[in-house]
Amino acid sequence: MESGQTVAVYGAYGHTGRFVVAELLERGFVPILSGRDEVKLKALDHPGLEVRPAAVDDPAALDRALAGAAAVINCAGPFATTAAPVIEAALRAGIPYVDVAAEIEANADTFAHFEDRARAAGAVVVPAMAFYGGLGDLLASAAMGDWTAADEAHVAYGLSGWHPTEGTRLAGQVSGRRRDGRRVRFTQGRLEYHSDDLPTLRWTFPDPAGPRDVIGEFTMADVVTIPSHLPIPEVRTYMTVEAAGDLASPDTPAPFAADERGRSGQTFLVDVVVRSGEERRRAVASGQDIYAVTAPLAVEAVRRILTGRTRAVGVASAGAIFDAPDFLRALSAHLTVTLETHPPATPEPTAP
Repeated sequence: MESGQTVAVYGAYGHTGRFVVAELLERGFVPILSGRDEVKLKALDHPGLEVRPAAVDDPAALDRALAGAAAVINCAGPFATTAAPVIEAALRAGIPYVDVAAEIEANADTFAHFEDRARAAGAVVVPAMAFYGGLGDLLASAAMGDWTAADEAHVAYGLSGWHPTEGTRLAGQVSGRRRDGRRVRFTQGRLEYHSDDLPTLRWTFPDPAGPRDVIGEFTMADVVTIPSHLPIPEVRTYMTVEAAGDLASPDTPAPFAADERGRSGQTFLVDVVVRSGEERRRAVASGQDIYAVTAPLAVEAVRRILTGRTRAVGVASAGAIFDAPDFLRALSAHLTVTLETHPPATPEPTAP
């Protein structure tokens, strides 16, 4: 339990924001409910918690929203719109900033635009502290162990399905416009935009999942977080065909609660393999509901920042600022994690 520290949650009424508020309360923090829509904020069933609406284009309102807070967690997408104004407000307030952005370009912008200023101020800014971006980075960092560099990192997402939220769909539309409809991959140490068709491959997940068809170069935020601190020139991410199809279909409904905690019935398995020469190492995490598990990731990050359990300042991804194996162990109530220094098979993509 924490000592009643206040943490502002921007986008508190969103799908992920609600999980974050609940996780903060469970850990003894006092959330401040903030976001752009005052009506939705006041409709939240949290009597006694302070409501502070603030538009992202109103710096004074953002300053009021963060006043007295020990940290801020930004859950409001699209982060192409919200990240920079909320980071600016956090820097003015002198408090740590954490967000749950899965938007590749928004995360890249955070590193590009705020690294020097945040480091000079001794401030902490952690983007993509979520299922996409944060978890994959923690797993890759844990798998690396004593390696200082690797040739490749593969992140394969084994989702049972994907019921995207309205925020996920909106963020995808914003990213699509920023890319002019092109796709993105991380190769030869940089982001590359292209119009190639994405291949369907076969990925061998650990048992009991086993071999599954995946979409190759289904690029997620890990291509920003992992190479931000690990010298790995090739970072590739994959998504199970079923989940990719759900996301692409406009008819797929939003997630709905399947248990008393509000989690959906979705299960996930994240399989990360790093290769250096002929040697491979692997880290695997499994759990339930990609949106719900983002909450303990973000809140554990805030807890560690506020208690000084960090090893970097400035803009830093999860694997750079935290002790990855220890962080993952702290989430044992939410994730099952295994590490293999000598995987028995080669879980890299092969054509079906």
